[in-house]
Order: sequence, then structure tokens, then C-alpha cells
Amino acid sequence: MQKCSQCGGKLQRVHRTFFERFGYLAIYACNECENEEFVPRRYKYHFGPHARCPLCGTLRIVKLKVPDKIDRMHFSFLNLLERMAGGRLFHCRYCRRQFYDRRRSAAESALPVAPPLEGPPVTTPQSTARSDV
Repeated sequence: MQKCSQCGGKLQRVHRTFFERFGYLAIYACNECENEEFVPRRYKYHFGPHARCPLCGTLRIVKLKVPDKIDRMHFSFLNLLERMAGGRLFHCRYCRRQFYDRRRSAAESALPVAPPLEGPPVTTPQSTARSDV
């Protein structure tokens, strides 16, 4: 049973309208605080600022250099389009699936960029090598 993210009460499934069926798998409402929580459809994971797992939607993914021969590749039309658009190879830790995505991961986007150093360049003393003459 799911719990409300605001008050911790029980969530109950609510009927979706005709247009909500295209965007959400389910809608839950809390009995106590009347908060609604939405479960998006999987194709919506392809529209957003960061790369996500196409199955579970997690942002905790790892970038791969070459395909892994053990874990399965996610096969879908959207994954094929992502690969043709120049997407990079990612791996989901939880689903153990590989997939392509053109966007950067949330971890890559959160890395701070070092500002350029100001002032004179720092030089290091060069080691003097012995020359046997």
C-alpha cells in the first residue's frame, strides 16, 4: 500500500478522465489531506532536462563506454530514435538495463564547473636530471 508524501496517510486510486489516461498510468488521492499523486506513463521519461531510465524512471544512472554483454538492452522505438540522434549509452543500476539517451545525466549536470584561475600561472620547479658525462 502506498503512503502520502505529505501526511503519510493511505492513498486511494482515483478514476482518470479521458485525457488523463494518455498522460498518467494512475492517479492516487490521500483520504486525509486530499493530496493527489500522479504516476506518469513511461514515454514521458523521454521528455525532460535529464536522462532517466525508461523503465523505472530513476535518475541514478551510469554512463557506459561500450555495451555490456551481460545486461539486456532496452528495445523500443524511442530508444532507436535516441541512438540515431547521437545519444550516449547509459545503464540503470536497478533495472539492469542499457539504453541510449541524448541528454546528460543529472549527476553530470550537477557537477560544478571550476572557474578559471586568475593571476600569474603557477610554475613548478623542474627536477634537475643528472647527466653522466
